[in-house]
Amino acid sequence: MLALPGKAGAAQYMREITVAQDGSGDFTTITEALEAIRAFMDYRVTVNIRNGVYREKVVVPAWIHNVDFIGQSADSTIITWADHANIDKMGTFRTYTLKVDGCGLTFANLTVENNAPRLGQAVALHTEGDKLIFVNCRFLGNQDTIYTAGHRSRVLFDNCYIEGTTDFIFGPATALFTECELRSKSNSYITAASTPADVEVGYVFYRCRLTADEGVDKVYLGRPWRPYASTTFINCEMGPHITAAGWHNWKDPENEKTARYGEYGSTGPGASPDRVSWAKTVTDADASRLVDPAYIYNNVAAWTPDVPGKDKKDSKNLQQ
Repeated sequence: MLALPGKAGAAQYMREITVAQDGSGDFTTITEALEAIRAFMDYRVTVNIRNGVYREKVVVPAWIHNVDFIGQSADSTIITWADHANIDKMGTFRTYTLKVDGCGLTFANLTVENNAPRLGQAVALHTEGDKLIFVNCRFLGNQDTIYTAGHRSRVLFDNCYIEGTTDFIFGPATALFTECELRSKSNSYITAASTPADVEVGYVFYRCRLTADEGVDKVYLGRPWRPYASTTFINCEMGPHITAAGWHNWKDPENEKTARYGEYGSTGPGASPDRVSWAKTVTDADASRLVDPAYIYNNVAAWTPDVPGKDKKDSKNLQQ
């Protein structure tokens, strides 16, 4: 049998881990702490990360399951790196600051930052795993801040702040964003979903606020990275920077026949009755289903996210 990375004596494995840069915890880096987590666990581990600026390019490997990574405070527990796509022809998908390949993980009260200059794509968070939850986190970057990958992967972002310039939320996963702030830093596009044709739900934004830096006045809700892109905004507050058209076809009229774009209950100066004609109509019934995790996530296998700090009733039915 092949040995798994980090495999050693059972004594090294821990259920409660503290990371602190000043040496007062079990480890001084997040990467070191990952080595103390047993592969494919059937119990839950908590990694407490104390305030500090962790200059690490972190990969949570696929054999890490059932872990809560809890920062001391979202503003002061910061994971940062500065790779961008044009460093040694790195390309978009290697630029991440934090890559999450594991499943059944929760991240709370953290900042994940890619502080590379605006010289190309620069991912802060790259997810590949399934059943991932991000609560009260900040994601800072420019182009391509969050990449949600993984065919039929499921992700929840709750009460998060996400900023960027172009396509700063992109990928094929099914992801629900509840009560998040999406801040545009330039005239461009917020989302670039690449939802596969056989996946019913891509991105859903529920009760989110769409804001922008000063001088930003022409931002699209999304454009299709792949033809069947699925993105819906429900009961979101939209600033004046959102264009009346709302959606862009990525300079390919054929995308208008397949992209699944829509909104429901938008408010604010960026809400408009004049969206592109090819946007989908979202009915009351559609909107009700699309904010229910039992509907949007369970096209693969049963999963109802348990959001830390939220009432069980709220975490199981985000409509209420």
